[in-house]
Formats: sequence, structure tokens, C-alpha cells
Amino acid sequence: MKFSSNKAQVALACDHGGYQLKTGISDYLASQGYAVRDFGTNSEDSCDYPDFARPAAESVATGECAWGIVVCTTGIGVSMVANKVRGVRCALCVNADMARMTRAHNNANMIALGQKYVDFDTAKEIIREFVNTEFEGGKHERRVNKIEQ
Repeated sequence: MKFSSNKAQVALACDHGGYQLKTGISDYLASQGYAVRDFGTNSEDSCDYPDFARPAAESVATGECAWGIVVCTTGIGVSMVANKVRGVRCALCVNADMARMTRAHNNANMIALGQKYVDFDTAKEIIREFVNTEFEGGKHERRVNKIEQ
């Protein structure tokens, strides 16, 4: 399945360290026709990333959102939180090739980005690659099933 359908609802969340990038991503996704469900935060005031990343990941796991993006300073913390939610496969991506590979081989349904390491133009490339890549299945399906077990 590709995520390129602009009718899909997308989960989006960040902490204070990813707020600027999240804001740009939200505008970009809306300009591409996606319905964005923003789980916060809504400022650069210090906050705790699990309070925002977890609800976003849960919305992907339940199918409320088709896929999601979580952002913090490095992307590490939010990816750890998202991956604690059963049914979520969140990959930290710093370039478009990583986004393509995680969709093709891991059937990832979320990506994590680090505002410190990914600029807005790179984030757009990562998102485009992520949403337009299909899961290859085959031997990769067996491996993804093992992750889910």
C-alpha cells in the first residue's frame, strides 16, 4: 500500500525541539491535500515528547490515521515512544533513501525526524519518498511479521 492518497489522515506530533519543523511539515502536508491531525505541541515551551508522540502513534495503530510523523530535536526520543505502541513501525530518517527503504523493506507506518539534523527541504524529500513507496512484501513480509510477534 502506498500512502500517497491525499484523502488519508496523517498524524503529526512534536515536542518543543521539533516545533518549527512540525509547523512547516503541517503546512506542506495540507498543501498536498492531506488531512493533518496535529497532536501538538503548539509552542516552543519546554514539554515532554511522550505526551505528544504516544497519542499520535496510537492513532496510527488504531487506523484512525493512515500514517504519521513525529519530530523532536534528534528524532530519537519520539521514535522510541512511537515504537512502544503495538502495530507501529516508526523509522528515524535523515534522508529520502532511508524513507524509501523503510517503506519498501519494513512497511513502516511512521517516520521520525530530528529538527537539528533535517532541514525543511530534506524533510519534504523524505516525506515524498515515504508516501510514494510501496511495501515490497516477499521475504520482507516474513521479517515484518516477526517484528509484530
